[in-house]
Amino acid sequence: MLTLTKKYSLTEYFDREILSETRNEYIDGEIKPMTGGTPTHNTLVVNLLSLLHIALPSPYRVFVTDQRLWLPDRRIATYPDVMVMAEPLEYQEGRKDTLVNPILIAEILSPSTASYDRTGKFASYRTIPSFKEYLLISQDRKYVEHFYKEGDRWIFTAYENDATISLKSFEVAIATSVLYNRINFELEP
Repeated sequence: MLTLTKKYSLTEYFDREILSETRNEYIDGEIKPMTGGTPTHNTLVVNLLSLLHIALPSPYRVFVTDQRLWLPDRRIATYPDVMVMAEPLEYQEGRKDTLVNPILIAEILSPSTASYDRTGKFASYRTIPSFKEYLLISQDRKYVEHFYKEGDRWIFTAYENDATISLKSFEVAIATSVLYNRINFELEP
């Protein structure tokens, strides 16, 4: 049996998204609901946001989960967990609520999204000219995957347990002990 999936125009997506009580990704005509986060997920987002907000000087701004990002080459509208943008902010043409110029993107990994975050989503993010740094943060242990762009190559470093992540796009160091502050892996599901 053939199942047809309705394709939506970008205009239809934005019209629906403005009225929606939940966040949805737009992937080349398909609208996909985004799952909610866990307390651990939200704590990691808040911790990273706080660290970056305090450490980054002007002209950088930090955005979290409700800020939409447009990837024109892939026709994707999505909501990364954390993004850092340089000012002036660049918007999707005709919009004042959708940005296009992240330097750093961070995703908190969950069992349902980890594979996509590492592969398809990362490949899509790499189509953004301003994008230089990617953090994948585990929820179930102190573990961060760090990718940064050096010339035309992406360099990978993994940080486990207590370590210091040195961001390459900014003079910022993030201690995993601070990133994972208030998270008790033994007590949280």
